[in-house]
Amino acid sequence: MENRFENWQYPEIEEGKLTKYYWLIKNKEGLSLGRFTDIGAFTYINAKNEVVIEDYVQIGGGVKIYSVNTIDETQGKIVLKKNSKIGANSVILPNVIVGENSVVGACSVVKSNTEIPANEIWAGRPARKIGQIIDGKRHY
Repeated sequence: MENRFENWQYPEIEEGKLTKYYWLIKNKEGLSLGRFTDIGAFTYINAKNEVVIEDYVQIGGGVKIYSVNTIDETQGKIVLKKNSKIGANSVILPNVIVGENSVVGACSVVKSNTEIPANEIWAGRPARKIGQIIDGKRHY
């Protein structure tokens, strides 16, 4: 894993503007971005109520991360723990924790007030547990 990030550099982030990797942050002061992260193109992150992305997190393209949801008026901190992975085109709603080494499948919706434990695989709309990770291997 180290070699993949050999030349990794902290990205330049400007409020409301695409990074050179084509992802966008709203309320950038609420973002805490770890090292060796990989965020896919056209991902949108609204960090109004804090978004913490720890080291080695991978986020697929087109993901939407909302720490505030004006539709149902929910809000809250989002934490993507070390080495977690969020599949392409997923939606993460307010007040969510994705545990260390956990995976959220592509096109999933993780609804507000959800805590995904470490080493679990979740997918669906709404996301639910579909497997676990044991000794680095996925079991469904």
